[in-house]
Amino acid sequence: MFLGYAAGVGKTYRMLEEAQRLKRQGEDIVVGYFEPHGRKDTIARTAGLEMMATKTINYRGVALQEMDTGAVLVRRPAICIVDELAHTNVPGSGRQKRWEDVQVLLDAGINVMSNMNIQHLESLNDHVFDITGVRVRETVPDWLIKSAAEIVMVDATTEALLNRLKRGVIYAPETAQRAIENFFRESTLVALRELALRETAHELDVRGTTDTTEEPTGVSSSSRAVEKGTRDRILIYVSADPSSAILIRRGRRMADYLCADCFAVGVVPYRNNRLTGRADAIETHLKFARNLHIETRILQGEDPSEMIVQFARSNQVTQILLSRPKHRSWGVLMGTDLILRIVREAKDIRVIIVAEHRRLHHPSAVRGS
Repeated sequence: MFLGYAAGVGKTYRMLEEAQRLKRQGEDIVVGYFEPHGRKDTIARTAGLEMMATKTINYRGVALQEMDTGAVLVRRPAICIVDELAHTNVPGSGRQKRWEDVQVLLDAGINVMSNMNIQHLESLNDHVFDITGVRVRETVPDWLIKSAAEIVMVDATTEALLNRLKRGVIYAPETAQRAIENFFRESTLVALRELALRETAHELDVRGTTDTTEEPTGVSSSSRAVEKGTRDRILIYVSADPSSAILIRRGRRMADYLCADCFAVGVVPYRNNRLTGRADAIETHLKFARNLHIETRILQGEDPSEMIVQFARSNQVTQILLSRPKHRSWGVLMGTDLILRIVREAKDIRVIIVAEHRRLHHPSAVRGS
């Protein structure tokens, strides 16, 4: 996985250089999908590589190109290059996301080299929104990135990146000017670069790659934590409120950094022999949690605070994550508020209350770059 912090840092260029090196060593390697973006230096790096034909899909009267995953499976190379992992496929492609196509190739025993920017990591979605004011719609689940055999951080200083942008190396001049006025503000790029560097450093720490000669392959800090008996266990309380998505992302990040087990738990009343309407909304959030490889549970009961604390104690949970309500309720004043009750009843468990940040302007969407 070649990881960057913005378009133009050189992820695809570096990936193709590695492909050329592997080809010279005699590896059976093909390019499953390549997005040139009109960048001459990058296009030149494809010379001599076997390029798989793309699949044409007509959508709303426009012919669009997508990776032909079936053709790659038939060709069955040892290694396949797939550009822009976070890309959303055109409807009718068979799979919704390009990373799902990559998973199909991996399951077939084909090694894959791909790339993406840090803002497309699912668990960082809210943090990136706070930095940029842009809600990134194309995301990749953390577990897929963590499954990579190797992560390469492709870095460039913000000054160098802005210079490339102004010279027209990344985008055409009119597009470059809009980028400078929006996503490519220097302060935004500095924050994203720091985020990418920190994430890469964390992966190095978790994988224990600083000295691989001292411990067997595959042993990470998470397994060492189990041996020492110090593993944390995090419970995310999932309600029908939309803020649960933010809480799930936060819990996933915490679990990764603490090498902790993680549960997403919803509580649904059971009345008149059927679940209440809130169950559908809660199940939507739990499905999102499962996509991030978080273990989920639905508990049935009339008192959410009692059910959550009981589950936490029976599963040796060390931390409970809750969302703070947007508005102060009568329950807070009367002492019956859910958060207050959980804090009172779970005195031996750390309770973390997460507030949803609100921006003053409407979020916009940004596609993969």
